[in-house]
Amino acid sequence: MTASTEQPFRLGTRRSPLALVQANAARDALIAAHGWDPDAVELVEVVASGDRIKDRPLAEIGGKALWTKELDAQLLAGEIDAAVHSAKDVETLRPDAIHIAATLERADVRDVLVGVSTIAALPQGARIGTSAPRRAAQMLHARPDCSVVTFRGNVATRLARLAAGEADATLLAAAGLARLGETHVGTPLASEDFLPAPAQGIIAIECRRDDERARTALAAIDHRATHEQLLAERAFLEGLGGSCSSPIAVLTTRDGDAWHMRAAIFSPDGALRRDGETQFSADDLEPVRAMARSLLNDAPEAIAAHFDGPPV
Repeated sequence: MTASTEQPFRLGTRRSPLALVQANAARDALIAAHGWDPDAVELVEVVASGDRIKDRPLAEIGGKALWTKELDAQLLAGEIDAAVHSAKDVETLRPDAIHIAATLERADVRDVLVGVSTIAALPQGARIGTSAPRRAAQMLHARPDCSVVTFRGNVATRLARLAAGEADATLLAAAGLARLGETHVGTPLASEDFLPAPAQGIIAIECRRDDERARTALAAIDHRATHEQLLAERAFLEGLGGSCSSPIAVLTTRDGDAWHMRAAIFSPDGALRRDGETQFSADDLEPVRAMARSLLNDAPEAIAAHFDGPPV
């Protein structure tokens, strides 16, 4: 495929620095997989609502749809052929006409603690800068003496706010830092101890469900094991009925020929926590959904009130 013989494959992306790095990774993968000319893939940039509004938590201003709605509109209108997303920013329930066609190989799932070397090293009463309910709840569960300061914005913005003394520590995704070349920043937290967000470290690429050209092109770059993890973690989210304000943590690892999932849900203040684990195969996600139901059934109201349960 070349731009001169066929319309370029149009990849939609947010305009933030990390989003552009991820979109270029998808572009490079397509070019390599198909032997296309460099101009055969065009990046189409949009400014997402989530990038424009930075002073309030997502839950107050529209949730994860703020990261996807502009790209969804372009995709459904046929203005782009596919959209590249950080998978953890994609709503659990998507329009029927949109299909997750590919995932790139999952990167480091860990969170990185910036400002101090360990959670135990935080000073008494430390302020933790984050807008993620999961990070806030896990930090407060480990250190109930601390408080949370809302931090939103890209990596550079959050690091600048930390340097300005607005908080004593913050948390960033190791995958995002690595993609931006910021591997020297902070200390990674063991994923077994500080569970990551569902789909953390995954780049997902969506297209229109009925677009066979796009589906075929994207199938060539789909990393199967990562896609299996993504579908399982999204099934867990769906079973909980969680939103961007629900503190949910999950870690999926290979266990022989099967997958193993550890998960935890919290009260927003971190005081209460319920843990679960299950083993499952990629073609049967019912154990994952059953674990979600079990966690909700066993959860006190301070946790359960932040989840809607599975769709009916």
